[in-house]
Amino acid sequence: MSGPHHHPPGTVGGASCVPVFECEDCVTPACLQYEKWANLQIEEGVKKQKALALENLISTDSFPHAGIIQKGETSMEEDLVGQCRGCFNLADVMYFFKKGCEAVAEDEVTHRFSSEKLVSWNLLSRTNANFHRVSWQLSLVWVIGILIRYCLLVPFRIKCWLSNQVQMMCATLSVRCVSGPVYFHNRENRPQKGGICVANHTSPLDVLILATDGCYSLVGQVHGGLLGLIQKSCMQTSQHVLFERSEMKDRHLVRKKIREHIADKAKLPILIFPEGTCINNTSVMMFKKGSFEVGGTIHPVAIKYDPRFGDAFWDSTKYSMMTYIFNLLTSWAVVCNVWYLPPMVKEEEEDAVHFANRVKAVIAARGGMSVLPWDGGLKRKKVKESFKEEQQKKYCQIVTENGAVGNRNVC
Repeated sequence: MSGPHHHPPGTVGGASCVPVFECEDCVTPACLQYEKWANLQIEEGVKKQKALALENLISTDSFPHAGIIQKGETSMEEDLVGQCRGCFNLADVMYFFKKGCEAVAEDEVTHRFSSEKLVSWNLLSRTNANFHRVSWQLSLVWVIGILIRYCLLVPFRIKCWLSNQVQMMCATLSVRCVSGPVYFHNRENRPQKGGICVANHTSPLDVLILATDGCYSLVGQVHGGLLGLIQKSCMQTSQHVLFERSEMKDRHLVRKKIREHIADKAKLPILIFPEGTCINNTSVMMFKKGSFEVGGTIHPVAIKYDPRFGDAFWDSTKYSMMTYIFNLLTSWAVVCNVWYLPPMVKEEEEDAVHFANRVKAVIAARGGMSVLPWDGGLKRKKVKESFKEEQQKKYCQIVTENGAVGNRNVC
């Protein structure tokens, strides 16, 4: 009987086999290599974080990404090129572990749906609510910011919106008092901020009717009595352009103030009645050229009342304001149609007079009214001597051409 067989190392029963980790001496080198690689990665990450923080301090053009984990820009092949060497390496697990943590902690897609993390604190709580506890000076600035935002900015913004809504509601109630159904057409052409709205003028109701569908800044003369009280109350919430009687004669000052108003695109559109007085709604008379000299966009509006239910025309030379209001309240109703016409601008080499006549013709055609070249102010003033002289010259020319006076120099 033969004795025990002794096989050489690396064989089992005479057959060769792959060496396995059978002792701590074999596992220790792999752990040391993993620990060395991890330490190198940590040191390299700390250096990158310090460099990134320094770049954030000195850079003013852009704000680099400051996330929880600093992601590498290299590919997997570049990161593992010195680790693999054609065989499996236990340290390679850390690369995939690192990529998994990056994807969980700071995904490139999901964090796009949350607020951006700012590098510096903007005194709001959405970035970092703990910044205001760093020092009492910073806490004081944070408290002042709260007072400004909540006590000044919020009420002011609400006031602007609320005042417009209140004005429209008050105007609607005033029109409803006279049983006034108003029909608005082509609302897509409503006047925009920074523009000038021009309309034919029939009654003080024109302002209220237009105010039921939008807010405007008014241009007019400062009045006393009941109208003056209404003007003062309106000036508390809106920016109107009002002039004293002496200033109204200064056309340059009027144009300057209107031009300054429309230059601010945040202000309400200016409502102007270029006729300067109330007409009986059967025609459109001469438009004053002043509102067409300031430039900007003109938004024409045609207003037409239905006389079958009540007369909306205010003859200020015959009736006072109180009498006029009483006549409206005792009428059947005030039925009105309003057409918003497409905006118009002055063409090249077109003067203010021709531009005004072009706008007037569009308004008259839409409202079914006739066009007259006469100044509406004639109901309060005598005819100018220049008009009389012009008619006399025309008649003299006709008589001279026809030879009715022979050779006598009549002119």
